[in-house]
Amino acid sequence: MADRSQVTLYSGGHKGAEAEFGKFAERWGLQEVNFSFEGHEIERTRGVRVLSPAELDKGDVSMEIVSTRMRRGYSKADKIRKVIQSIFHMVNNGYQVFAIGWIQPDSTVKGGTGWGVELAKLFNRDVSVYDQERMSWFSWKNNQWVAEAPVISEKTFVGTGTRNLSDDGRKAIRELFERSFGPAPK
Repeated sequence: MADRSQVTLYSGGHKGAEAEFGKFAERWGLQEVNFSFEGHEIERTRGVRVLSPAELDKGDVSMEIVSTRMRRGYSKADKIRKVIQSIFHMVNNGYQVFAIGWIQPDSTVKGGTGWGVELAKLFNRDVSVYDQERMSWFSWKNNQWVAEAPVISEKTFVGTGTRNLSDDGRKAIRELFERSFGPAPK
């Protein structure tokens, strides 16, 4: 991609994978938007976009739908609702989705990261997950996970994932940026 300054990372700025995506976006000279909401603590402060209650409502979805799609229940539905609503804004704005986490046997991804991945599938976005257990990237193709090393090729993309980022996960993010944009600027 020729002009990195025209590329935008959409994320949530949380500790772990999202903060790491943001650090690399800043290092490579990309734009960065971190969606948040009132009362929400995030690690990244660059490009923060605080969503109003009306904007959050645009990403509202029944917790029953989320639970069904994710094949698990959420005991603290009220607490996670705003996070799920903000994830909608991330995925709605990015044409590619890159996540760090764990792909489960049912092909969902563990935790809140999984909702971003499921939305990406629903929105027909290119979606790739770095599985920290298998230490490899997988992309969703023809309704299955296929091993492949992805590249950021769109002007807008999502970087999301676990708060429990491993050193190998951090390395995977760095290598994604290197494959996509070349060596890190000095």
